[in-house]
Formats: sequence, C-alpha cells, structure tokens
Amino acid sequence: MGTDQAATADRRAATTGERGLDATTVTVRCTGHVRTAVGSHELEFTFEGTRLRDFLEAFFEEYDLEDMLIAETEADATHSGWAPVPDDLPGTWRKNPEGDQTRPYARVCVNGRFNEHLGGFETELTDDDRVALIYPFMFCC
Repeated sequence: MGTDQAATADRRAATTGERGLDATTVTVRCTGHVRTAVGSHELEFTFEGTRLRDFLEAFFEEYDLEDMLIAETEADATHSGWAPVPDDLPGTWRKNPEGDQTRPYARVCVNGRFNEHLGGFETELTDDDRVALIYPFMFCC
C-alpha cells in the first residue's frame, strides 16, 4: 500500500470507527448497584482498544450500566446537596471535562486510582489492569 493509500485508509478508519486495535483484557471489580446489575463482584473483560473510553464503550454494550454511572452534563455530575464551590480552591483539583464525568457517588478507578487523577477516560489500559466500577448502596436513617 502506498503512502497516499495508507493515509486514506487511516482517515477512513478514523471517521468510521474502524481502528483495528488490539484487544486488551482487564479485571473488572464491581461494587454496590453495579455488582447487583452485573451479577458478580469480579470478572475478566476483553475489549478492542487500549483506553478507558474503549473499555467503557465495550462494557456498556454488554452491560446496560451507562445511565447508572456516566453523567452527560455538568448538572448530572453534581449532587444538588453539595456546598457551593469557593472561588479559590486550595491544592490541586482535577475534574474530567463535561461528558466524561461520572454521576454523583459513582466512580471509575484504574488500579486503585480515580480516573480523573490519571488521564480521565483517555487513560491507557494494559492487560491485567484492574478497573473498578463503583456505585455504592446508600442508606439513610
């Protein structure tokens, strides 16, 4: 394949989603409502790609959990009971951009670290990484 043909194939793959990526296998650990929906606290999951985003898309195709875990807007990601954010926050604060956030109380961790402290949904995954999908049971007195 010539250089022009390769470039055309790359552009076509980028626009159609045909990326021809290698498969990655991770251990998925589930808690709370996610565990109930999946039916297991731990499983191996293989998907095409290497990013957390690729994993989530493939996992949500198999398990209908996207609405439970992923917030589409800033309002969906923030609980109404949170205190207002001060203008000047101490320390380093990291937050995923709108559309790449989880719902209140739901979290996604990679090897024990919250995804927003890594690369967000662009975090690179390798075989044998651990992905935790957390949505705890909440009880009130």
